[in-house]
Amino acid sequence: MKRRIGSEVVHGTDGVDPLTGSVSPPIYQSSTFAFKNAEQGASIFAGKEAGYIYTRISNPTNVRLEKKMARLEGAESGLSFASGLAAIAACVTTLTRQGETFITDDTIYGGTHAMFKEVIPRLGITALNVDCSSLENTRQALKSNPRWIFIETPANPTLKVIDIESHAELARKAGIPLVVDNTFATPYFQRPIELGADVVVHSATKYICGHGDVVGGLVVGKKTLIDDMRENALAHMGGALSPFNAWLLLRGLKTLGVRMERHEKNAQAMAEFLVTQPKIASVFYPGLSGSPFCELARKQMTGMGGMIAFEMRGGLDAGRSLVDNVRLCTLAVSLGECDTLIEHPASMTHSTFTEEERKAVGITDGLVRLSVGIEDADDLIDDLKQALSKV
Repeated sequence: MKRRIGSEVVHGTDGVDPLTGSVSPPIYQSSTFAFKNAEQGASIFAGKEAGYIYTRISNPTNVRLEKKMARLEGAESGLSFASGLAAIAACVTTLTRQGETFITDDTIYGGTHAMFKEVIPRLGITALNVDCSSLENTRQALKSNPRWIFIETPANPTLKVIDIESHAELARKAGIPLVVDNTFATPYFQRPIELGADVVVHSATKYICGHGDVVGGLVVGKKTLIDDMRENALAHMGGALSPFNAWLLLRGLKTLGVRMERHEKNAQAMAEFLVTQPKIASVFYPGLSGSPFCELARKQMTGMGGMIAFEMRGGLDAGRSLVDNVRLCTLAVSLGECDTLIEHPASMTHSTFTEEERKAVGITDGLVRLSVGIEDADDLIDDLKQALSKV
């Protein structure tokens, strides 16, 4: 029986432990796994027999997480990593070779931007920055024969929404994969593979965990790709997730549905409050009827998520003054936690962009990013009111 996403995040492929009946999945906190004999060890190493060798390659707790995420995203297979950036790096090294290029949207997380700009050129790989909110821009960039397309939607930090289905069609015609970073929306609100994407990545640190106590990354896609990625990008490069962190992510997934619904409810209320404030020039949230991305977001997402960005009148000084004066919100980077987190992208998460790069994509000096938590919405609004009164 096909279950709805609200049931899948709770149950998924979990079930009870067949050995003990434990409702909570076991943590296989082991680096190494024993073989019955030399013949079995050789067979597992050769890939002729399923089994575990070493946790850098695979671990039963991690595999449980990987299967669950693949199921939630509607993919064939999944793979876990020590961080979201490790997961994206695995996509780069698996899908691209020296001398090749790929398309990336121009508005992405600052850490990803730094990797694409500073690190992968040393491997002879070039990221082509394109504003993918215009399908024509992507179509023109495809003339240079890139190997794949990478987008975040909604994008960090401006909440730009990109048409997944249309980009999937362009990628299919070009014979290349579309990779979507689904960190902001999560599979609870958006499932890119159902819209035609080939690969989905997550910084599991964020909403998948939900409690700010794990750093991890996930990739899901076709089994052939994931098998290649496990053998090369994971086993040979070593960015493995610990079994304990995999268990914490499995635990976090149990409450993903209720958390995302509360994040969205609070974010909608806060966005509607923020648009009424004279000290705020503009608010970026796809759930607002005035958002240029509202229609597209409602088409490809079942919920608008918990992330808001807004532009302070008064630029840098106003933005810094606001974040310095909040009391209930926490001045911290990252996102997707139960606590509401507020930060200043230009000087924090997106400081890897040059001033020119930031201005080109709308990350201005006065932009503030808000990861709306699950507190009482009225208390959050009261906190922003008192902070705004001091700007």
